[in-house]
Amino acid sequence: MATLDQGRARSSQTAGFELIPEPAAQFAPGASLTSGAQAPSAPQSAYGQQLARGFPRLKFDDPDLERKFRRSHLARSRAQISRNLLLGIGFVVGFSALTHLVLPGPVNRPLDLIRLTVLGPVFLIALILVHTRLYQRWYPIICPYGATLFGVGVVVLAVIAASQGVSLIASVVLAIIYNYLMLGLSFRPALTTSLLVLLSYPLIATLAGIPGPQRLVDVGVLLFTNVIGAIVCYSLERANRTNFLESQLLMETARRDGLTGIANRRTFDEHLDRVWAQAAREGRPLTLLMIDIDHFKAYNDRFGHQAGDECLRRVAWSLSSHARRPLDIAARYGGEEFAMVLYDASRQHAEDMARQIQIGIDSLAIAHAAANASNRLTVSIGIACVQPMSDRSHFGFIQLADEALYAAKERGRNCIVIMDKEYSELTTGSFRKDKPVANTAH
Repeated sequence: MATLDQGRARSSQTAGFELIPEPAAQFAPGASLTSGAQAPSAPQSAYGQQLARGFPRLKFDDPDLERKFRRSHLARSRAQISRNLLLGIGFVVGFSALTHLVLPGPVNRPLDLIRLTVLGPVFLIALILVHTRLYQRWYPIICPYGATLFGVGVVVLAVIAASQGVSLIASVVLAIIYNYLMLGLSFRPALTTSLLVLLSYPLIATLAGIPGPQRLVDVGVLLFTNVIGAIVCYSLERANRTNFLESQLLMETARRDGLTGIANRRTFDEHLDRVWAQAAREGRPLTLLMIDIDHFKAYNDRFGHQAGDECLRRVAWSLSSHARRPLDIAARYGGEEFAMVLYDASRQHAEDMARQIQIGIDSLAIAHAAANASNRLTVSIGIACVQPMSDRSHFGFIQLADEALYAAKERGRNCIVIMDKEYSELTTGSFRKDKPVANTAH
């Protein structure tokens, strides 16, 4: 176990620690924040910002947020899309039965050929994509092409039937509505495919010799169908995007501490459980820093709880600036105590991080006359560095960091204590307060 006294290190060059310059300005509790160092402001949620700005073009400003929405939408729509594809097959089979009732055999043969060589493969490929790992990657790319081919195929069927005096324009109407609402397409691809189907009708009908008045009426019907389908599709996607942002914002709020805005205890516990298992699988070291504000009760007693709350917020956002890697996290553990998990971090990295944290807290220049060795707010840090093992839980890991924090406070506060080898001697649930101290630096 090593003890690193940050307060005493300022007055001693022999310890080999970097001297910390005294801040020029100090924050006086109760004073306006504009008169001294500015408190770090909590960054607004990306979900809340996007909700406030709106998205009339049905696209989020942040590319990562847009990708997350698309993945979420595809995942939520997957089962419904599968059912709708089966419904589409039923739609094709049903109209096939109707045409066999009203059209002669020679006419039905080319219709059946189109169904078997065009419509059938389209649905088959779509079903394969939906029910395999290719879904997220390839379905959004291939589906618009398949939807266009499906719609144009239905147009050809309708034109052939019209040449025999049987109107199947209703089947084209259903195909357009199907493309807009049943395939999980976003608004722009759905609009593009449906407009291509609309444009293909007058071209194919003209080539087939369908009378002009009938073509005009049919095109009008398809045009109005597109207008209605586009309005409904736009409104539906807008509602889906709004629901996504609101639900993510609600989840994010539930995962954050209400006072400080950083991760709360529940989020910390869930995260530690995940990274502990991952580090055990990958053979990576894990570091836990337990950080406690020194003499915080005295601070509250002197300056009041409002100043205490502001102090907690400033300390929290200073800590959060150090947890930037994807698997690192800074959280409020309880009261004036904070915790930080560092994934794949060596002992030296943990020590450097602890020093940076103390420098960051010192730079806040929060006046605290009740502090023992300083007239400004300080923190004590206990660090546990371990190699997670599958046969041990993370509870002993937390206990080791807690013991290190206790040792730091016992040695005068405003210092850092690191424990690593002690993990092999630790019995989870048996808190050790009296451990010999080695490698003490002053």
